[in-house]
Amino acid sequence: MATSSAKDPIVYVIDDDEGARHSLEFLLDVAEIRVRSFASADAFLQSSPPLTGACVVTDVRMPGTSGVELAAKLKQRDAAVPVIVITGHADVPLAIQAMKAGAADFIEKPFDDETILSSIRKSLAEKTGDDQLQAERNEVIERIELLSAREREVVDGLVAGKANKVIAFDLEISPRTVEVYRANAMMKMQAKTLSDLVRMMTIAQFS
Repeated sequence: MATSSAKDPIVYVIDDDEGARHSLEFLLDVAEIRVRSFASADAFLQSSPPLTGACVVTDVRMPGTSGVELAAKLKQRDAAVPVIVITGHADVPLAIQAMKAGAADFIEKPFDDETILSSIRKSLAEKTGDDQLQAERNEVIERIELLSAREREVVDGLVAGKANKVIAFDLEISPRTVEVYRANAMMKMQAKTLSDLVRMMTIAQFS
């Protein structure tokens, strides 16, 4: 394994689940990425670790300060550290709140190793400025314009965290039809997962 130094990028893992925290620590260690973990966002904030060249990976739901509140506090402090939020499927609305608060990405559980590593590496490598964010937002908006009116309604329901059956009820169509519109929308948006789709729509609305 390569020797790391204090100048190397570092990932701060924040999760009250000890097993999940240690698992991610091990994954990053094997990937030769410096890592330090905290059992809570409050412990992380109290520690005030250096944020230059860092990335934060935090769970959404934790005792005390939540992942959403953490992202907001870091943004208020003008900290440029990217925050990746880990969320359960039922927490998609919370993940959207986190992105409004300044989170760089969110990843749904369960996730595979490559998904989280790819997001972390991207966050550590990018020096995202206003121009780059605007370019990404413009690209997403162009894709949104490809959606039909009904596809957009279905997407809006998904972004709101609604299940297919609820969207079907709201639009007075069948759940199967919702699935078709959802699949078409994801293809047009070039989204591989629901998380991708929600992230794109959030970028378009709140960047």
